[in-house]
Amino acid sequence: MGMNSPVKPVRKKVDTRKNHSTQHFRLLCAVLVLTKLGDLLASPKIVLTWLLGAVGVSPVLISLLVPIRESGSMIPQIAIGTWVNRFVYRKGLWQLGAFIQGLTVLGMAAALWLLSGDTAGYTVLALLVLFSLARALCSVTIKDMQGKVIAKKQRGRLSGFAASIAGVLTFAVSLVFFIDASSVSTTMYLALLLLAGLLWWLAGMLFWAVQEPPGENRQPGDNQSSALSHAWQLICRDRKFRHFLLSRALLMGSALSAPFMLLLAQAKQTQSSTFALFLLASSLAAGISASVWGLMADQSSRRVMLLGGVFAALSCLAVWGTELQSNDAPVWLYALFYLSLSVAHEGVRIGRQTYLVNMAGGIKRTDYVSVSNTVIGSILLLMGGITALLASFSVSAVIFFLGLMGLAGSWSTWRMAETD
Repeated sequence: MGMNSPVKPVRKKVDTRKNHSTQHFRLLCAVLVLTKLGDLLASPKIVLTWLLGAVGVSPVLISLLVPIRESGSMIPQIAIGTWVNRFVYRKGLWQLGAFIQGLTVLGMAAALWLLSGDTAGYTVLALLVLFSLARALCSVTIKDMQGKVIAKKQRGRLSGFAASIAGVLTFAVSLVFFIDASSVSTTMYLALLLLAGLLWWLAGMLFWAVQEPPGENRQPGDNQSSALSHAWQLICRDRKFRHFLLSRALLMGSALSAPFMLLLAQAKQTQSSTFALFLLASSLAAGISASVWGLMADQSSRRVMLLGGVFAALSCLAVWGTELQSNDAPVWLYALFYLSLSVAHEGVRIGRQTYLVNMAGGIKRTDYVSVSNTVIGSILLLMGGITALLASFSVSAVIFFLGLMGLAGSWSTWRMAETD
């Protein structure tokens, strides 16, 4: 090389994959914040229950809110997952589900504004069925999207950060109801539903910016067996997945016990300040714990499920012990137990979601998600019947039963294998 040869400049190589990963993390975090905030503001455990009671809906109809919302969004997922597997790109499917969820929540607000009594109740339940189906579509597709565009060691913190931010925002909203509880009207509760519906629409529009890579798909002729037969074979042949299903089923008490804690508190005080106190507890739990659980889940999602299950079981048993000893316990104590339970449930939820997403990729991930949710949704209906029967004798007995289930689920989770 001669003395006068030009020196070529050294170009710094830019890792575009890392930049895209960072952008997708922020984008999906924003989308999840909007949807999780919408979930909290339209919660059937607190907000819808309170609103239906305010317009004179019978308790029998109100008792169907949580089972319809949870089971309705889970049971159809085998069929929905089979349909979703035909698509290489699934971003538009999630947007469709988000739009329908927003529309149905706005419809609920209109029904509760214009109707009263059981007419309003039946209308809300019908809209809740449609909401649940759209939620099932979003549940199947969002986990596949996370697996495509989010690095494995960032999936837990994504869910955790989003839930924490949504919890903090809900905490701020709930302060309005708590500071001046005497001036709270039904219109203010309806405003929560209006805001929730608009949040789902905004999330759907924001989701358009996700740059989705093509994925695997399965054509109708690829699998000759029926969807149910395929699901049964997956459960029978995949021991790791079967063990996960058992643990998740036993840990469902972390969600089922929440309404019964609220019922015990309502029996002692029916003022709107009780509503505000429990909404504060629910939002505070997500705000202070979800991001921590998410970071821990990126290290070991199984351990997060285990800790959440233990804390949930102990919270239930503490409530049962309080009821056993005294009937004059203050409402704030039940709200404290509800806070503890909600923190634990965040751990169970984030842990199982991260564990499931990390178990496999491509079509198999979609199969895991859809089959898991359909099985759990079916078990949830059965558990709803059992807890309703127990509640006819004693609400505290239901909480004790769910606490024992949580201990069994924690033991089962302790024996689960770690994901790679």
